Amino acid sequence: MSINTKIDRGQACTMTSEDHMPGPMCLIENVKGQLRANQGALRILSAIKRPVVVVAIVGLYRTGKSYLMNKLAGKKTGFSLGSTVQSHTKGIWMWCVPHPQKTGQTLVLLDTEGLGDVEKGDNQNDCWIFALAILLSSIFVYNSMGTINQQAMDQLHYVTELTDRIRTRSSPDQDDLEDSDEFVSFFPDFVWALRDFSLELKVNGKPISADEYLENSLKLIHGTNDKEREKELNLPRLCIRKFFPKKKCFAFERPAQGKKLGQLESLQDEDLDSDFVEQVAEFCSYMFNCSKVKTLSGGIKVNGPRLKSLVITYVNTISSGGLPCMENAVLALSQTENAAAVQKAIAHYDKQMNQKLQLPTETLQELLDLHRTSEKEAIKIFMENSFKDVKQVFLTELATKLERKQEEFVKKNVQASSDRCSALLQDIFSPLEEDVKQGVYYKSGGYRLFIQKIQELKKTYYKVPRKGVQAEETLQKFLESKEDVTDAILQTDQALIEKEKEIEVERVKAEAAEMASKILEEMQQKNDQLMKEKEKSYQERMKQLTEKMEKEQAQMREEHQRAIAHKLQVF
Repeated sequence: MSINTKIDRGQACTMTSEDHMPGPMCLIENVKGQLRANQGALRILSAIKRPVVVVAIVGLYRTGKSYLMNKLAGKKTGFSLGSTVQSHTKGIWMWCVPHPQKTGQTLVLLDTEGLGDVEKGDNQNDCWIFALAILLSSIFVYNSMGTINQQAMDQLHYVTELTDRIRTRSSPDQDDLEDSDEFVSFFPDFVWALRDFSLELKVNGKPISADEYLENSLKLIHGTNDKEREKELNLPRLCIRKFFPKKKCFAFERPAQGKKLGQLESLQDEDLDSDFVEQVAEFCSYMFNCSKVKTLSGGIKVNGPRLKSLVITYVNTISSGGLPCMENAVLALSQTENAAAVQKAIAHYDKQMNQKLQLPTETLQELLDLHRTSEKEAIKIFMENSFKDVKQVFLTELATKLERKQEEFVKKNVQASSDRCSALLQDIFSPLEEDVKQGVYYKSGGYRLFIQKIQELKKTYYKVPRKGVQAEETLQKFLESKEDVTDAILQTDQALIEKEKEIEVERVKAEAAEMASKILEEMQQKNDQLMKEKEKSYQERMKQLTEKMEKEQAQMREEHQRAIAHKLQVF
């Protein structure tokens, strides 16, 4: 199992999306018929944040699959070609390179082990390799030798078994589409590469294209006396027509003669058949220009981490004896990404609040307005980065966290206001307290002077800006703490008769009650503001959720209609 250019597992963890891979490495290992994902390759995928175009090639062993993949990578060597009758590639090998035509995308090449290797002796393994190549790719290349005859169709029996290997949904819906009818919505484009093709492309003496040759070969056989045999012959044709949204064919001349075939890596283009060189160039041009980003149900574009998640989900399901389900794979992916979307939204909210919020705020509404703006942006970020949020579990989690964040900021605002007001009162009233200690007001007429001074200091306090939401309550508590001093000065003032003292006590009580009533009114107003803010938050979430759901439903309707239209076209 040699390979010309390798990456060891230590290199994998230092790979970045810009560096890509100098050579291929195994993505899915096949160890004695057991499939398992290679952690080093998964780490490489984790680093690729760009959308990926995934090209997978499948075919019988020793049919030259790896040569075409090396050409797509822009290299003469890389994937092992092998020059003996043994199958070289085992499992599925991966090579990630910058897309040569589309900036901002990564081309992921998947070379699979040869099908039909007699050394394996187990057809089940081939079926799973075939299924995985389809599940992971956005364009699927089937590589075979010679013409498309019945033998070639028989060798493509793997496509007829896909209905027993793949599920689109975890449970079938009661609609007009069977599970396999939806394959066309998720399956890759299909390219049939015919190697060592020697026939002249003509029908009734008229030249035809390779695509027309493929289309003719896929026409259903009718008019035989053996209906069961007819059904058997038509099954692979029907499956290809039914499952794949787009079909393309390339016919390649024999590249060289004799032993030169085993030296393709070292041969220059001038040493190869000129028609073959031109055909390979046309193949590569088509793959570069017409291949699409791997896309999941709902229009979700796949990047490296998402492809990694699909690999893990599918391989683990197969290893545990289950059937890979595209819906479940997307849901598993959504769990991870939606959780990350919540964290990203919260991080944005925290950043905005910490940058823009200055505590204490003059009013509660000032804080709530900033919260609402930051919350709206956070919800938008979540919507942009989340998908398949079944029953809005993650949106609800985000809403709960944002509500707690708001409560925390409200508490911090209250505390900041209390601290500022307490310090301010201490600073403003400290001269008065010093005078009280010196006995300045314990004299005839001292009480009126003391009250007059308090009123002056209160005016000074009120003039100071940005005291915050606790300005009145903190002042009330401060004045309450001075009641004993006030009463003592009142009782020692000989200039006042008892009746005047009683009137003054009642006035102070009335003033305190008025202030308490004002504070209670402010508290009720704050509670009303918080309730209104909660309703606004809910309405904002519902507004953005409705917009997102309408887009997703439109996407699903479009996919559904395409599947029905394709089904009608096939039949």
